Amino acid sequence: MKNDVLDRFLRYIAIDTKSDDDSTSCPSTGKQFNLAKILVEELKSMGLSDASLDENCYIMATLPANTDKAIPVIGLISHMDTSPDMSGENVRPQFIENYDGKDILLNKELNIILSPADFPELLDYKGQTLVTTDGTTLLGADDKAGIAEIVTAIDYLLKNPQIKHGTIKIGFTPDEEIGRGVDKFDVQKFGATYAYTMDGGAIGELEYENFNAAMAKISVQGRNVHPGYAKNKMFNSMLIAMELNDLLPVNERPEFTQDYEGFYHLIKMDGNVEKSEIRYIIRDHDRQKFENKKVLIRNVVDFINKKYPGNPVSLELTDQYYNMREKVEPVYHVVEKARKAMELCGVEPKVVPIRGGTDGARLSYMGLPCPNIFAGGHNFHGKMEYVPVESMQKAVEVIIKLIDLYTND
Repeated sequence: MKNDVLDRFLRYIAIDTKSDDDSTSCPSTGKQFNLAKILVEELKSMGLSDASLDENCYIMATLPANTDKAIPVIGLISHMDTSPDMSGENVRPQFIENYDGKDILLNKELNIILSPADFPELLDYKGQTLVTTDGTTLLGADDKAGIAEIVTAIDYLLKNPQIKHGTIKIGFTPDEEIGRGVDKFDVQKFGATYAYTMDGGAIGELEYENFNAAMAKISVQGRNVHPGYAKNKMFNSMLIAMELNDLLPVNERPEFTQDYEGFYHLIKMDGNVEKSEIRYIIRDHDRQKFENKKVLIRNVVDFINKKYPGNPVSLELTDQYYNMREKVEPVYHVVEKARKAMELCGVEPKVVPIRGGTDGARLSYMGLPCPNIFAGGHNFHGKMEYVPVESMQKAVEVIIKLIDLYTND
């Protein structure tokens, strides 16, 4: 099983599936189909004859029940895209076997080092096999590790029919990284009673709370005049954008927050004297604090517009998803099942709030309660990303045990 999940993972990360938040299509990038087509054929070759890929790059498949026992239909979901924050092209994974707890040189030429001094959780994996980047791309464990784990678990169940189970639904989505992963997901067609996303981080993570999330796109119109004749005439859009940013609370940036604390995160800033654009993601677990953050950013924009003539700033504020806790707590047994599955597999459950979001957040509001289980990776969205092979293997075991619990618990 260990080699199976690793082999799949390596095949999947070799395919660039980076999404694009500037695109309005679904999927946002056509290259996501390159992985999707491979996955559908793989599922069919395993025996899932109904595996399908639609025009929007959603994959659905069914493992039929092999028992007459009344069992809830369980869904397993992961996303195919990788983050726009960094390149996912030409990923060159490196293997650190029997990790010794020391610094890992990812790239000698660029002197890029993955160090426990910066990432102390590395020390939790001494003696294990780590898959890292070469320091020039992300790895793609978010969420190709989750896909590999689901496919490996389903393959194991197909090869071991003595393990009884109810109907299991498999769903792979595009564009999760840009908050649009379930825009066109047909919950009724999927047909699951409960589902789990395999999209969490470190081994043991189990999450049923996530951020409320919004995206703020702010355009600033300046006025460009020759600098030698600019007095009382020029309005530098970049400086106005910087002034706007300075009005937001510094202590509510991601680098100063943790646990349930929300933030404003500046993710993009482009421009020149004439025109600039800045983008923020706004996050908070508490719905009222989330709404207050949106009010503040509107007020900041209004203030700048009153200060400068011609209302130079425009704001596009869009909600992306909400905290799934409200929808999962009424069926909390889905969390308890996952917790028990981990314990029976020798994994210590860590029930923590997601400092991010998953497809499961929106799916929960669409009528499909969907907590999140670890996929094993660390340092997502950047060149320091890594995943312990043993964590992926344990994730496969947890999926199998979870299915067993729904049958026999």
